[in-house]
Amino acid sequence: MSERRLHIAVVGAGVCREPAQQVAEAVGKEIAHHQAVLVCGGLGGVMESAARGARTAGGLVVGILPSYDASTANPWVDVVIVTGLGHARNVLVVASGDAVIALPGEHGTASEINLALKLGRPVVALGAWEAYDDVVHADTPEQAVSLAVAAAGAR
Repeated sequence: MSERRLHIAVVGAGVCREPAQQVAEAVGKEIAHHQAVLVCGGLGGVMESAARGARTAGGLVVGILPSYDASTANPWVDVVIVTGLGHARNVLVVASGDAVIALPGEHGTASEINLALKLGRPVVALGAWEAYDDVVHADTPEQAVSLAVAAAGAR
């Protein structure tokens, strides 16, 4: 029996512009390079860009959807989990990660950060969330993933 792979959850805006898409894609690629599973909310924006990065680098992507409709998952998700839970699915996203990487986002992302912290999951922020004291901050996608992998392994 092989050892369980680390799961890194990536959270961020459901709609984002090109610079955030590039950062999210780089995060996804880095997660794949570390042989970790990328877990996300399975929809667009940061989720889709990170998923694309992971998949194009040979990684595995799990998308936990807010609806019961599997067809709403972005095309880069390998494993689609439908929940019908709406925003409440955020707890499943962060609980499924051994660590969480938070990119810029809004209220949904803030809720995911808070839920992760409440559950004792390490959170690494990249390009946002400076006001959170319990969050480790990274300057690059590579640093964010390295910090998340190290924190996840230390749990």
